[in-house]
Amino acid sequence: MNFQKYKKIDKCVLPLLMLLLACSVFAQKSKNNEPSTIVYKGQAAKEMGVVAGANFYCAGYLQSAPVDTSIEVVGAENEKDQNFYAQGDFLYISAGSGSGVKVGDMFSIFRPRGKFKSKFSKKKLGIYIEEIGGVEVVRVRNEVAVAVVKNSCSVILLGDLLKRMPKRESPKFKQRPATERFTSSSSSVSGRIVLAKDGRELIGREQIVYVDLGREDNVKAGDYLTVFRPLGTGNTFKKVLTESMDNKEGGFESSRYRGGRYSNQAPRKAGSKADGRIVSSENAKSRRPKGLRRVVGELVVLKVSEKTATAVVVRTASEIHTGDHVEVQ
Repeated sequence: MNFQKYKKIDKCVLPLLMLLLACSVFAQKSKNNEPSTIVYKGQAAKEMGVVAGANFYCAGYLQSAPVDTSIEVVGAENEKDQNFYAQGDFLYISAGSGSGVKVGDMFSIFRPRGKFKSKFSKKKLGIYIEEIGGVEVVRVRNEVAVAVVKNSCSVILLGDLLKRMPKRESPKFKQRPATERFTSSSSSVSGRIVLAKDGRELIGREQIVYVDLGREDNVKAGDYLTVFRPLGTGNTFKKVLTESMDNKEGGFESSRYRGGRYSNQAPRKAGSKADGRIVSSENAKSRRPKGLRRVVGELVVLKVSEKTATAVVVRTASEIHTGDHVEVQ
């Protein structure tokens, strides 16, 4: 027997066995001392915000007021080698000690994308503002200051605008019952989703949207909004005119009866004697009460302007579309 062969195998297998043993010990330790997956309960859950990261610092907004262009990014330490800037880069901003800027001041970087109009709203919604990131001032001169990029959600460009960092606070997480999908309207305050961040049209959980409800509608940060659409709308495909395949495509025997006396294009005849007109799906829909709807999700309002609000999707029953209706819960 070739023992040298098995000796070589032992040398390969031994490190693997040691690794598996270490993993087993670590797993047992995690099981005994603390959970491997953190579950927030009680007070810890109550203190959690509904947004973090880019959704917290760079949600963006629509504003009616003119844009303040007095402070902008006018230079960068490495502009000879870079055209785009991000976290960790040093920038020059066009405000210094003469404007009251001090070391440690925080500024938000933003980029106006232009006036925004929506076919879903009759309001003059204002200017769409994209938030890019935040900087902290580290050196100050009379007319300029040097700032380091503390966070960036997109590339920063020379010419991007700045304003003093507003106080930010995320609405807190709330333990709530499951979404009621078959409720009728319960609020007189309703609007539409007019835009989603990054131009999305099919929207999912934890994504940012903008609605045409604002301070003038008494909407506040932390409010929950129900997202819905009228029943039967929002289909992926265009309206289908017929409810089954045409007879000539399916080999039916008769154009007159579309496949025989009892056609799958005629579910039933109208009237108590079933001798009237053919009843179609659209015909049946015309006799149901108005106001039936499909609930597709929930939003939490993050930031409120005069006519609009920025919100985050916290629950979905299906995909959400731009143009879907919202109402305050």
